[in-house]
Amino acid sequence: MKTQDFRFFHRLRVRWAEVDMQKIVFNGHYLMYLDTAVADYWRALALPYEQAMHLLGGDMYVKKATLEYHASARYDDQLAIGMKCARIGNSSMQFVGGIFCADKLLVSGELLYVFADPATQTSKPVPQPLRDLMLGFEAGQGTTRLQVGSWQDLREAAAPLRTEVFVQEQGVPQEIEWDEADHTAVHAVVFNHLNQAVATGRLLQHAPGVARIGRMAVSRVLRGGSLGRQVLLALMQAAAERGDTQVVLHAQCSAQGFYERLGYAPHGEVFHEAGIAHIEMVKKLVK
Repeated sequence: MKTQDFRFFHRLRVRWAEVDMQKIVFNGHYLMYLDTAVADYWRALALPYEQAMHLLGGDMYVKKATLEYHASARYDDQLAIGMKCARIGNSSMQFVGGIFCADKLLVSGELLYVFADPATQTSKPVPQPLRDLMLGFEAGQGTTRLQVGSWQDLREAAAPLRTEVFVQEQGVPQEIEWDEADHTAVHAVVFNHLNQAVATGRLLQHAPGVARIGRMAVSRVLRGGSLGRQVLLALMQAAAERGDTQVVLHAQCSAQGFYERLGYAPHGEVFHEAGIAHIEMVKKLVK
């Protein structure tokens, strides 16, 4: 087993609490590492796990878990956990994993899951959309599609996600979240292969030649990947295509680093909108 065998990796650093009296990682923790990698694998598929399984009418249950030990990890080692779906049967999925330190294989493992009815825990056939998504991912295909359009076209997809993120999670009042600007804005939505909306944002005309991007929302369990970046870049492209030369946005301070990595610079002092700390950020568009 080599690192080249895997398309997907989850990376972590060994914590002090995971080391035993022999000064190596306790054997049971390696199974936790593989399980954590599987959870991140679902994020790589752009699937909010609980919602996706509800939509598919089932859930995943572990049937078998095996580990083979080749070498030990130690405190502060940086590990790469490779994970792939090696086989999909009628109702089962076989995942194989490799835990590496640099290119050295420490532990290999297998996780066998069964797709089943949550109420009875009896097996069901793996739904074809999930089968197609996982096989496609392992073959190198993408896991999302992006659509840019009007509020009329995208409201049905964007509105529930914005409600989930801004109203329910962050406590933004309904009367602040919804405004007439939606009807004239350009909207972008990222969909996964189950047609679930997982990220969204909108583009307004702030001033002549100046675009304003806002209402950036990503499904909570999928944050930290590339979904927000996809939305932001799509809206920036739409702004450039209509002739704008600058973008301004009000970033939540917790997301400032995300925008800085894409070339935005803070402007002015921190202020509060809907009780949340924000800062204005700007970026020039290159023609």
